[in-house]
Amino acid sequence: MPPVSAAREILRRLHEVMASRSGAEAKLGRVVRIVAEALSSEVASIYLLREGKLELFATQGLAQEAVHVTRLAMGQGLVGVIAARREPLNLAEAQAHPDFAYRPETGEERFHSFAGVPIVRREAAIGVLAVQHAQPREYQEIEIEALQTVAMALSELIHGAGLVDDAEAAAARTASSAPARLAGLKLVDGLARGLAVFHQPRVVIEHTVADDPETERNRVRAGFGKLREAIDGMMGQAEFAGGGDHQDVLETYKMFAYDEGWLRRINEAIETGLTAEAAIDRVQAKTRARMRSIEDPYLRERLTDLDDLANRLLRIVAGQLGTAAQQGLQTEMILIARNLGPAELLEYDRRWLKGVVLEEGSLTSHVTIVARAMGVPMLGRVPELFAQVADGDELIVDAANGALLIRPQAAMIKSYTEMSAAKAKRAERYALLRDAPAVTRDGKRVQIMMNAGLADDAAALDATGADGIGLFRTEFQFLVSATLPRRERQQALYTAVLDAAGPRPVIFRTIDIGGDKTVPYLNGGEDDENPAMGWRALRLALGRSGLMKVQARALLQAAAGRTLNVMFPMVSEPWEFAEARALVEAQAELLGRAGHALPAQVRYGAMIEVPAIIETLDELLPMTDFVSVGTNDLTQFLFAADRANPRLADRYDWLSPAILRVLRRIIRAAAAAGKPATVCGEMGGRPLEALALLALGVEQLSITPAGVGPIKAMVRSIDLGAVSAAMHGWLDAPGTDIRAALGAMAAAQGAELS
Repeated sequence: MPPVSAAREILRRLHEVMASRSGAEAKLGRVVRIVAEALSSEVASIYLLREGKLELFATQGLAQEAVHVTRLAMGQGLVGVIAARREPLNLAEAQAHPDFAYRPETGEERFHSFAGVPIVRREAAIGVLAVQHAQPREYQEIEIEALQTVAMALSELIHGAGLVDDAEAAAARTASSAPARLAGLKLVDGLARGLAVFHQPRVVIEHTVADDPETERNRVRAGFGKLREAIDGMMGQAEFAGGGDHQDVLETYKMFAYDEGWLRRINEAIETGLTAEAAIDRVQAKTRARMRSIEDPYLRERLTDLDDLANRLLRIVAGQLGTAAQQGLQTEMILIARNLGPAELLEYDRRWLKGVVLEEGSLTSHVTIVARAMGVPMLGRVPELFAQVADGDELIVDAANGALLIRPQAAMIKSYTEMSAAKAKRAERYALLRDAPAVTRDGKRVQIMMNAGLADDAAALDATGADGIGLFRTEFQFLVSATLPRRERQQALYTAVLDAAGPRPVIFRTIDIGGDKTVPYLNGGEDDENPAMGWRALRLALGRSGLMKVQARALLQAAAGRTLNVMFPMVSEPWEFAEARALVEAQAELLGRAGHALPAQVRYGAMIEVPAIIETLDELLPMTDFVSVGTNDLTQFLFAADRANPRLADRYDWLSPAILRVLRRIIRAAAAAGKPATVCGEMGGRPLEALALLALGVEQLSITPAGVGPIKAMVRSIDLGAVSAAMHGWLDAPGTDIRAALGAMAAAQGAELS
């Protein structure tokens, strides 16, 4: 009988077996006879995973005395290798294979050829279906496919009969799977451990044998229609326009979605007797097998696209379109996704979300910016992610070293546990300092503020003991929105933040969109060859005055009766600040005339990030109430080093004389003008670098919430006067290695720099 007809005939007869009232063991006995007859095979056997071993459960052709007697461990013998690797074996001479394990009780010594496929459920092997012949021969590919089709149906029968426990199978898979390490790009620094959870959960196929092939074909056709409609819709959206990697991916998706060959192959699988879901999965499994044998990176990437699209089609047909976030999972998880949007990330409960790993992702993507604000370690550009990681695998994300550890060994887990314990002890020590003032040993009070950008961030004020919010990034609300946030939504957010802060100050930075933070509904800078220095921040806001007017009204009304601190980003020339301040004042006047309550006081600040503004501080400072130095952008502009480029990450030093002299100049100018100067940015969150800033005269830092405790501990452990005197001496005497000198002095004082 031809293999395609054999598969159809086997499934038809399996359907009858599954519907019969006989016991499970009798059913499997009938199955092996059906398989042997349909494939003209001398042997057909089923092994099931029971109590951690693969037990011969039914056979046609081997000695019946071996049933329930022959048992193999995962990875032992040909059957064990198939189960452990979850891949077929096709051998003309089985005994020549290095993993062949002879079991005399089976009487299999007279059989030469061997073919076997795993029986899989929930990505775990629960058994093996094997056939054997006395004559040496390799089985045809179509015969192997017929066995795989039968194995899918067997999975349903075995599960329904309760012959194998899903939890036991998953545990066996984890135990037998070797640890692996994948390299990726550090997007957000940190170390995390948890169980793999797929953002788009993989569909568990419960029914494999179809009653009516025409019904299944109609379901697939409808699924393709919805898939094509979704892709056409995405291609028409502004956020996917204008070229780039995402556009290339969508073009590939469209090509596959309209590929009649793919639809034909799925329908051919349905013709063998499979349901729509099982047919899609059967074709997808064949694609994955091809992926493993292809070396060309471009072709592998295209087949990966097809694999991802097949998952989407499977979810559509199965009606399982939700994400893992909607399942209310309460386990420490590492989220796995091809890519993510910032709003999707915010759907997850921060108590359980420990890390994120993306197959794509970039340093400048919106989701990276939000993850950094959330303090969630993130790794991106991880190839083979979906092929290597299974749902529920234990993972360690070591973002600092760009590594994902899959199913880590005991030594790795011990190392992680020790580091986590040390971190927890430090956190306990910092928690004891929450209500203590940040005062140096020689009596200098330092204001330690925190950066924020999300509504929930304000809760960290009480948890950390920060003196206020020194930088609230208002653009985050724009980044996570599909459309421009209306004034009412903006006002509600600002009101909630001010309410949570209470008497503590909040400094709102006006929208800093553009550069690495583009949004689909605000076009204008997407074609900049160097977006970091392009149409962004205050330039964009002044160019779109309507946008800034709406935000100004939202801020003014939210702060009614309170002090409003508003700060403008990336001021390049004094006239820009003057124009922005005049715009806010004009909105205040309009609101006042309309009878709206206004802030008791409005304080205006400028961010010092562009080197050009330093040359005109004498003009700028009299217009301001305060200034804040953004060390991230200022440093990249000073050194002409793109901070989003990992190859340049270590090419400049925050403790080099160049940056420290520029900072000293800004701080001295602000002090002479009687205007407070804050430093916000990563530099202020690193203890040794923060010590340098304090030595230059900085009295206020704004840093991530996680940095408040360590910086407060450092402040309370130093004699600032001595460090300040030394710092100015080093800057005035060229040739000093300031990092080494400052580190040595801090150590001599017993400063806490962990």
